[in-house]
Amino acid sequence: MAKVNFHHQDGAVDAIEVESGTSIMRAAVNSGVRGIVGECGGQAMCATCHVYVHEPFLDGLPEISEDEEEMLECTAEPRDEQRSRLGCQITLGVDAEQIDVDVPASQV
Repeated sequence: MAKVNFHHQDGAVDAIEVESGTSIMRAAVNSGVRGIVGECGGQAMCATCHVYVHEPFLDGLPEISEDEEEMLECTAEPRDEQRSRLGCQITLGVDAEQIDVDVPASQV
């Protein structure tokens, strides 16, 4: 099992355990985490699964693809050049066994 902690603006944290191979976006949508929409279903075609990855977890993540880079220019909340990622592009148990992310105030 892999674990992701979704930190919300109001201080609440949703701690979710999922099977390895699940994306951050899919973990959030399947568990009803507020603030993660996943409108395109994980195809890197929207920015509604935008998250801010906590710094200690950044080094273990894969490089940002060209498609992800393009979508990160369309986020509803300001992009953080170091911490912004699309949740659909990070696979739990592959890219990270555990990860903490901040959920932006809005996605659309």
